[in-house]
Formats: sequence, C-alpha cells, structure tokens
Amino acid sequence: MLNVILWLPLAVGLLCFLAPRNLAGPASVLGSLGSLGLAIALIADFQTGGGLQHIVSESWIPSLGVRYELAVDGISLFMILLTAIGWTAANLYSAFQLPDRPRVYFFQMGLAQTAVVGAFLAQDLLLFVLFFDLMLIPFYFLIGGWGTGDRIAATVKMIIYTLIGSLLMLVAAIATAVLTGDLIGGVTFNIETLASAPLELGDQRWIFWCFALAFLIKMPAFLVHGWMADAYRACPLPVLALLSGVLTKVAAYGFLRIVLPVFPDATIQYQEVLLIIGVASIIYGSSMAFTQTNVRLIAGYSSVAQLGFITLGIFALRPDGADGAVIQMFNHGLVVLPLFFIIAVLYERFGSEDIREMGGMAKRAPILAVLFIIVTMATLAIPGSANFVGEFYILAGVFENKVALALIASTGVALAAFYALRLFQRTMHNRLPEGAKSREITLREGVVIAPLVACIVGIALYPALILDRGEDAVERSVAAVAIADCAGPAQATAEAEGEEAGIAFGEECIKRYGLGEDEETAEGGEEGEPGAGEAAAAELEIARARGPGSDGWK
Repeated sequence: MLNVILWLPLAVGLLCFLAPRNLAGPASVLGSLGSLGLAIALIADFQTGGGLQHIVSESWIPSLGVRYELAVDGISLFMILLTAIGWTAANLYSAFQLPDRPRVYFFQMGLAQTAVVGAFLAQDLLLFVLFFDLMLIPFYFLIGGWGTGDRIAATVKMIIYTLIGSLLMLVAAIATAVLTGDLIGGVTFNIETLASAPLELGDQRWIFWCFALAFLIKMPAFLVHGWMADAYRACPLPVLALLSGVLTKVAAYGFLRIVLPVFPDATIQYQEVLLIIGVASIIYGSSMAFTQTNVRLIAGYSSVAQLGFITLGIFALRPDGADGAVIQMFNHGLVVLPLFFIIAVLYERFGSEDIREMGGMAKRAPILAVLFIIVTMATLAIPGSANFVGEFYILAGVFENKVALALIASTGVALAAFYALRLFQRTMHNRLPEGAKSREITLREGVVIAPLVACIVGIALYPALILDRGEDAVERSVAAVAIADCAGPAQATAEAEGEEAGIAFGEECIKRYGLGEDEETAEGGEEGEPGAGEAAAAELEIARARGPGSDGWK
C-alpha cells in the first residue's frame, strides 16, 4: 500500500503532463481523491501501539548501506492524511481556476506531493534527505513560473536558504552513517539502527545543529525566516496553502523522527536553546502578525508563531508536550489550508490583499462569514477546538520543567486572539469599499473550503483519533532521550550504592520525562504491547548488563 501512496501522485502528474490541456485539471483531482482514499484506508488499517507498520524494505545501494525502506507509525500516519487533504483541495481549486500551462503545473504538483509523502514514509536516513531535497525542485518552478510580483527574486532567496540547510543535512546524514558504522561494524542509514547506537556527544553536537538548522529554516523559525515574507507574497495561493500548511510539518516531523532518537545526548544539551527559539518564534510571529496589513503575511507570521508552539512541544521532551506537537501539526495544517483559500476569495472580491481595503462582507456573504469565523476560532485555539487541545498539551508539557518559558509562551495564546479577530473583523465587518464585489461564496469556492472547515470541526469533536494512534510513537521518541539521560547516571549509582539503588534511580529519572507514570503506559495498554516506560526500563537493564564486569553494574 505504501508504494502506491508514495508513487501515485507522480504517476498522475505524468498523466496530466501527457493529457490534453482541458483534462489535466480533472485528472489531477481524481488522482488526489485516490490518494486521499488510500490515506483514509491506511488509518482504518492502522493498529494502535503496533510501532512501525506496512514496512517496505528493499536493497537499493548495498555498497553504501542504503536501502529503500518505507513504513508508517502514529506520527507519520496523520501527516500522510494531511498531505492528501491539502493536495486534494489545492488541485481542486487549481482545476476550477485553471492556471497557464496546466499540464506542467499539475505535473509539478504531483512531483511535490510524492516528495512530501516520501519524507514522511522514509525509514532510511539518506532516503529521507533525498525526498527532503526533492521538494525544492517542484516548488522552485511552481513559485517562479506561476507566482506574482517579484517572484524570481523570492524564489531564489527561498532556494538559497533551504538549500544551505539541505546540504548541511546531507553532509550530516553521511557522517552519521559512517561514524555509526565504525561502532557497529558496517555502514547503514536505517534510522532505527542509527538510534540504537548513539554517537559520542562530540560528534552528536555538530551533526545535531546541521539537522536542526535545516528543519528550522524549513519551518521557518525566528532568525532563519528571512525567505518567508518574499516567498509568501509571490507564491500562487493554492501552492502557498501547501507550503504553509503541509511542507512546514516535514521539518517538525524530522525533529521527532530523526533528531530526538538518533542524537539524544545533543538534544538534552541543547534543549533550552531550542525552547528559547520556539518561544521567540511565538512572540515574534504573533507580534508581526498583528502589525501586518497584507492578509498573506498575517497568515504567514501566525504560522511562524504556531510552529513555535510545535517546537516548544517537541523539545519539552515529555510525551504530553510531544503529543500536543503532533496534534498541533495536523491542526495547523487544517486551519491554514482553508484560510489561504478564503484569502483567495477575498482577493477576488476586493481586488486587493490589504485589509485596509476590505470590509463589509459578513452581511452580503453570511455563509463565507460562518466558514471564516470557524477558521478564526480554531486559529485562536478557543476551548472546544482541537487547537486548544494541542496547545494545552504543549504548555502542560513545558510547565513540568520550564515554568518561566511556559509562562512567556502562554502570552502567544492571547496574541493569537488579537491578530485572528483583527483579520476577521477588518474583512467581514466595517463598510464595504467602493468597487468591491459583494456576493456570496460560489459553489465552486464552497466545494473547496467547506470540506476543510468540516475537517476542523470533526477533529475538534474527536481529537483522540490522533492522540490515541500517535501516543506510542511519540513516547518511543521521548524514551530514546530519557534512556540517554538516565542510563549513565543509573549505572554510576549502581556501581557506588548497589544495583537496587541504580534501578531505583533509573526508574525515577525516567519518570521525570513523563514515562512510566501510569499503569497503562507501563503495561503497554490494551493491546499488550510494551509501553514506553517498560521499553525505557528494558533499555536500562541492557545498559546495566553492558556495565563494567560480567555481572553488570555490580
């Protein structure tokens, strides 16, 4: 199934490229609906607590230790669904508003979707890097070829920023495999194998920052967001919805899938630095969002703030914070997608993207106003929304150990209310400007926007759909960091005070990471699978057995 999910978008893109001009749009929509159906089937078939599933493992470049390895777990599962939803909406909108050179356009869209899905499915580090870099190619052409304004300069700036991060990540991936190969006796890029044999702290440090820089640029985060404003102004709106709603999640996913389990010691050492970057992104993004007048940039800087919350949840290094990050990754994508399509509707009505030249649409377009207010309420994380659940989990995780940073980050919730309500009020209320087209949302526009809003409402009613399936994978990522932090001191304690003291210290240390705190987690839940707390305890036993002397810690 995973091979079909991965390569179907590219196959449809090639079909669109070869099809007559008037059939390219419908073919792309049908292909996207097929991908969406497969993503839903994947969720229905997913076994909660089952770890990696639907594994595909084939030899690719055996002399270099590179394999074609795909799999899905509770983290990537809903990223695949988000990708399918986003591309279905973007292709549908583009089919209704047919762009120039549609055959080339839809081919690039198919290539982009395959690259994104590949990054979410890859279990080989080099394969992940290749898909991560492949995303740049179609988006370079989509923005440069169908963008507006100074699109060439904006595209070049975006490529320079992201290419620097990608090249650093490529070097770091190769170094990780080679250095790990010295430890295990053979070069491999398999992510689980790399995580099972962590490098020395000195090596982890510089490799960690190569990956972190690539992911922070892709988000983008504070200080490395210089490409964002120009790219958001120039990008075609359907492509921008995907850039902001889906591509940014590949970076957050990379932190959970690669950085935490493969570089746990460096993660612990630089945790506070990443938390500060997350808080800075929240404050900076929120502040910029309510000072902008261009609707694209209001949405863009609000995304910087929301991705700051996601970074905060990941580097809380607790299951509740990481659970919140995963649900917020999905929620943010669901909110941003309809927001940019609503911006497209507003531009068509007002002929401008400046909120000072908008207003008065609520009375003349009540259905549009209702859809917009639902998106607005989700953006500001009103209680009852899935965004509220995500931010609650994130802040709960950070409050456990970093109270000061959590308090500062909490101000972002209030700031979100300001810029989100300001955007809605300026566009929907006040007086209708002269020359504006005062009409209700059309059927075609509604077909694109209404299902996305329905998804927002649906996940708000049942956020456990994501939380239950993602919990096991999230806990395992956090457990890798907990083991790296706890195994050494536990071994030292056992050597100094006895084995029982070492085990007690290890168990207490693991609990500081929120693992093994309740019976269900420790016992693995209803399915009988080992929970993260039990897995971490088992790893500590392995560390004990590997201690000085044949008798372990003693």
